[in-house]
Amino acid sequence: MKKIAIFVDVQNIYYTCRQSLGGNFDYNAFWAQAKEFGQIEYAYAYATYKGDDKQTQFQNILRAIGFEVKLKPYIQRQDGSKKGDWDVGITIDMMEAAKKVDEIILLSGDGDFAILLAHLRNQYQIKSTVYGATKLTANLLIESCDDFIPINSSLLLSR
Repeated sequence: MKKIAIFVDVQNIYYTCRQSLGGNFDYNAFWAQAKEFGQIEYAYAYATYKGDDKQTQFQNILRAIGFEVKLKPYIQRQDGSKKGDWDVGITIDMMEAAKKVDEIILLSGDGDFAILLAHLRNQYQIKSTVYGATKLTANLLIESCDDFIPINSSLLLSR
């Protein structure tokens, strides 16, 4: 059975689904789909930590589904800008997992990951699948992966 690793850019998926699809991503529905790809060896969800109860409850739901949740503090700078980017952490974990799996599934629309997916394909012959909100997923990312799966209503929580 094919071994897979899942990487979720939680903030990116949250905001792109809300903005372009008007709903929240259904991680349980996604997990059911992901299991059809093969044996899930690694599943990471990358999020920021603000310390609020609702967010902690959501992170516990992700853990119950099967994700290892990685948190980094949410930082608001004096100039009002915000920082909570996981790109480097996701990259390091993908590089490590690529040595041990057959396919990587990335949930993000961030075009910064395009060069990483190309590198993993060339270096490790890893297949990549990207889930993203079509309107807000970088074309470069769509072009760099083997398969792009648009997030649609079947992957949104019903209201």
